[in-house]
Amino acid sequence: MTGLRARQKALRHERIMEAALTLFREAGYDQVRTEDIAAAAEVSVGTLYNYFENKGDLLLALVTLEVEEVLDMGAAVVSAPPPDIAEALNQLIGGYYDHSNTYLTKDLWRTAMALTIQAAETPFSARYTALDQSLTDQVCALVSELQRRGQVRPDVDARALGQVIFNNLNQMFIEFVKVEGMKLETLKASVARQTEVLARLLSA
Repeated sequence: MTGLRARQKALRHERIMEAALTLFREAGYDQVRTEDIAAAAEVSVGTLYNYFENKGDLLLALVTLEVEEVLDMGAAVVSAPPPDIAEALNQLIGGYYDHSNTYLTKDLWRTAMALTIQAAETPFSARYTALDQSLTDQVCALVSELQRRGQVRPDVDARALGQVIFNNLNQMFIEFVKVEGMKLETLKASVARQTEVLARLLSA
């Protein structure tokens, strides 16, 4: 019986997430009410609040899903990176970018970023910052692995370098999100040019 309840709970959670995603993408975050999400998920509003505290909590859950999936993909790059520094970095960063609109639109990313700034002391902001830190750690891990394999110069501070790389790729992503007409391939090409220069400087 316990197993059945757990499965039913997981299915309700999934339905609510799917309903929120569909409505957010179709109507925009600001136009959607929690009542709309509950109705689309075929649950009561009270049931929805058992899973998520508010609409922002639902958006954060979608951001978390996005980041957790790219971290899973990135782990494969870190464990077996290509022999070329630029190729390894571009494979990791490109994977982040390619997955960035799997769930969220540019408008939803803008909303999520705005919420972290407008409510900097909230659990939403803290969780969003923690997700960024997980991505930073993965970039640092890739640099460390490339250094361990003798591809990156031994005198380089791998942690500091990874932080710089993440800060740049994150800033470039923010610019991409801000400009509605910018294509993903334009973003990736711009970062790849920067990575190529960096790789030449770092090569052992």
